[in-house]
Amino acid sequence: MNKTSTSVSIATVQNGVARSDGKLSATKDVLIFEPLNKKFGLGPYYIERSAISKIERCYGKGAGLLPVTTEAIRITLINGHSYEFIIANVKEWLAYLSHSHSQGAWAP
Repeated sequence: MNKTSTSVSIATVQNGVARSDGKLSATKDVLIFEPLNKKFGLGPYYIERSAISKIERCYGKGAGLLPVTTEAIRITLINGHSYEFIIANVKEWLAYLSHSHSQGAWAP
């Protein structure tokens, strides 16, 4: 992840057993997931950071059930909808989002 005002990482969005690889990026206003395979139906997602109520570390799961990695985050929106992303450098992402909070944007 780079340390500029926009952060970008390769990520996998997970919705139950369905998964899609792509790119997760963040600015001070929005999180964007762009899938590599746009025909699969998981993304693109544009998540306004003002709509986020919580972000937390979670497990990435195999077959939607079995925990296979701790390198994942869950983003929960104010309306209760959530997104899960398997992503490298989870600690750096959480730090980036927390740092953004000190500059007026959302963070956990």
